[in-house]
Amino acid sequence: MNEILNWIFYSDLGSTLNNAAILVFRCLLALELFRVHGLKKFRLTNGQREQVPNPLHLPEQLNKTVATFSDTVVPFLVMMGFATRLAILPTIGVTAIGYFIVHRKDDIEIRDVPYMYTLSLLLLLALGAGTYSLDNLIFHKIIN
Repeated sequence: MNEILNWIFYSDLGSTLNNAAILVFRCLLALELFRVHGLKKFRLTNGQREQVPNPLHLPEQLNKTVATFSDTVVPFLVMMGFATRLAILPTIGVTAIGYFIVHRKDDIEIRDVPYMYTLSLLLLLALGAGTYSLDNLIFHKIIN
């Protein structure tokens, strides 16, 4: 159990500079994800909300919920550094599906966006949120 909690919450990148860099990286990435993709979920274009692709043929409401959660709630969890490794899993799924399925036949200029989001989120999955995060506070509360 401790190993699981350790993996979820613990992330020290070894130096103040590295931990500050991951803080800036995760905040800017999450802000851009919300600004560009999350806000589309609320904006009306031609009287309609964004149409979310459903290449896996999931139930429509589930598909919309996962996509909306990934683009609206997850960015705020990432900015706060709260359960970052768990929180980004659905967003990695959404961006990877965007790259490998939805945009697989598109030009590289179109495929580039989900590719870069997927790589960036995989980096956060590997490194965690760093010491400047709620994850770090939670980890030290659990340990003590």
